[in-house]
Amino acid sequence: MADRRDVDALAPQILSYLETHADRAYRAKEVSRALGIKNQGRYQSLLEAFDRLRDTNQVAVLKGGRVQHRGSEHEAVGRLSVTTQGFGFVALDDGTEFFVRPARMGTALHGDRVRVALAAEKRNKPADQKREAEVLEVLERGRSKTVGTFSTTGRSGWVVPDDQRISHDVFVLKDNWNGAQPGDKVVVTIEAFDDPKAAPEGVIVQVLGPAHAPGVDVLALAMALGAPSDFPTEVEAQAQKITPGITKKEVGRRLDLRDAPVFTIDPVDAKDFDDAIHTKDLGGGMTEVGVHIADVSHYVPEGGIIDREAYDRATSTYLVDRVIPMLPEALSNGVCSLRPNEDKLAYSCIMTVDGGGNVHTWEIRETVIHSKQRFAYEEAQAVIDGEKHPMRDEVMRAAELARTLTKKRMAEGAIDFDVPEVRIRLDETGQPVDVYEKPRQEANRLIEEFMLLANRAVAQEASSRQVPFVYRIHDKPDRERIKALADYVKSFGHKLPHTEGLVDRSKLNDLLREVKGTPEAPVIEQAAIRSMSKAVYSPDNIGHYGLGFEHYGHFTSPIRRYPDLIAHRILKRMQDQQDGAIPTEETLATQSDHCSDREREATEAERESIKLKQVEYAAAHLGDEFDGVVVGVTKFGVFVQMTKLLVEGLCHVREMDGYWEYDERRYTLVSKSTGRRIRVGDACRVKIEAAEPETRRVDLAFVDLPGRADEPTKKGGGSKASERQSKRKTRGARRKKR
Repeated sequence: MADRRDVDALAPQILSYLETHADRAYRAKEVSRALGIKNQGRYQSLLEAFDRLRDTNQVAVLKGGRVQHRGSEHEAVGRLSVTTQGFGFVALDDGTEFFVRPARMGTALHGDRVRVALAAEKRNKPADQKREAEVLEVLERGRSKTVGTFSTTGRSGWVVPDDQRISHDVFVLKDNWNGAQPGDKVVVTIEAFDDPKAAPEGVIVQVLGPAHAPGVDVLALAMALGAPSDFPTEVEAQAQKITPGITKKEVGRRLDLRDAPVFTIDPVDAKDFDDAIHTKDLGGGMTEVGVHIADVSHYVPEGGIIDREAYDRATSTYLVDRVIPMLPEALSNGVCSLRPNEDKLAYSCIMTVDGGGNVHTWEIRETVIHSKQRFAYEEAQAVIDGEKHPMRDEVMRAAELARTLTKKRMAEGAIDFDVPEVRIRLDETGQPVDVYEKPRQEANRLIEEFMLLANRAVAQEASSRQVPFVYRIHDKPDRERIKALADYVKSFGHKLPHTEGLVDRSKLNDLLREVKGTPEAPVIEQAAIRSMSKAVYSPDNIGHYGLGFEHYGHFTSPIRRYPDLIAHRILKRMQDQQDGAIPTEETLATQSDHCSDREREATEAERESIKLKQVEYAAAHLGDEFDGVVVGVTKFGVFVQMTKLLVEGLCHVREMDGYWEYDERRYTLVSKSTGRRIRVGDACRVKIEAAEPETRRVDLAFVDLPGRADEPTKKGGGSKASERQSKRKTRGARRKKR
């Protein structure tokens, strides 16, 4: 047995050594040699000292029993994001990222908040290579459930997660199958995951239905990405109890605007009418603009059962075939919705605007309104285009003002991402029968401009009163991303002037105008959007880069966005119209982060549900040909976006005749025999060879090779057969080298 006094003496010596050599982890024998310990008895004391330091959490324990000094510079806490290839990245709160190999993840799963040990920095590593880390501890599970396909082996059940970022199948005991049948899509909890060599254990809590049943695929996909499904029974029951409550007393304490020419413009299939507008000619070139928003905060008290569920969801999720609402339908489509020909309670921003689009005054008031007309976007557009309507004057006045507001914003530097919306037409079984673009029309811009006007006004009001508020902020784009964007659009023959990644918004607008109507427009527009920072919610106002606004918040959609509901409550309390204290900045920061996270998840679910149906459409058209444009060139193949489907597929280099070399500097594949160069931006025609909806993968083949054939890069370029033989030799050499 080791000498207690020797152990007491060695523990601080070990800590001192580890602190002095904090750039790496050590095994006990290495520390023993460094401390000059040769006696077996003292070595046993050192081992016990190691155990004590581990047990008391004074050192970081890494794989293989190695230990490292637990200094702040060698440990970090962040959120783990796992890729579909299995490796991951831990992002710290300050944006710093560390690379994590699959073997270094322990029991952490995608989305978990983790504590990691940082590996020593490698000398002369490439600038873009991230420092490595190893997960030491899971501090908080990112999710307690996942969605997948159920299967059985004897009395054992397994759920294979749909989210490919979760690399472990979930084991389910037979007592916990809860009616699930093999092939069903299910929701399974993650109850225990303590050993990375074993499977997580869980309980099936919801059966969505057979995997191939209509609508199950979209719902499963959305829930796998974090979207909720049905409301709890008690939340639905509470929502059913709420009545409009538009009494004489309630009307008496509000501004009565029921005689104003109020109308709504929404998608043709919408039921949750958040916003309504009215305009009034005040003479002298001045216009009264009323933006009226559903008064959700009147019906949903803070901290109640409905409010807690709404906060958890934080947003409505708009999938390709359905809406998963933030509020129960009794509220979102009923009591709160600003339906036509009904008295409704609203929270309104009423502004006076001059002929140049400048706002002179505004007031934010609790109101009661009565919408005179519910327009679909198409119906409002028809009126703008000249169709007669009893409310034509009101619509045209609003449209004219909206044109002025757009022109003013563009002149002040706002970026105009006028990207058409991809729509999928489904049959009664949920199968896609058409993929098409829905362009933004003037009626869409009309509503957008009025909402921007109100959102800006309320943010300015909160800022001028110096109260904590939730702003919608948008940071300047990362310089490296702008450089990459400039290089990318250059491949298409376009220019984006910048100074070491600093770009003027007007130059981005010039680029977007230049590509409008070209085959590559959708590709460059999306590339430009990806180069931007992500807009988020925050009480720390840094302005909105994309809009060019110093103050901006979200006020106009409290039925479907929780930050808008927070804003309503703050504004009412600021005006002494509602009981309760204005939240602190710390509280708002927590709420903002949650809402931003949920928004990202909802946006991903929306995007992936559309892509799912795009790939299903492609799977139904195997062998069909489509026009496309080359959007990416790599050493293993060419990515093509099909113009009709607006989805990418890969033409693999192994399926292309001849031997090809990749010119990384020019984003080009070059044929060794013909000199043909395939570049980003080349128009082409492709055939669909394969499509996998589960992975959203599409394989294509060129009908005719894109690009231009030049002189062979070597004399006597050789036959196709010799080129293929050369390729086989090259592959063989690579295998030997490995």
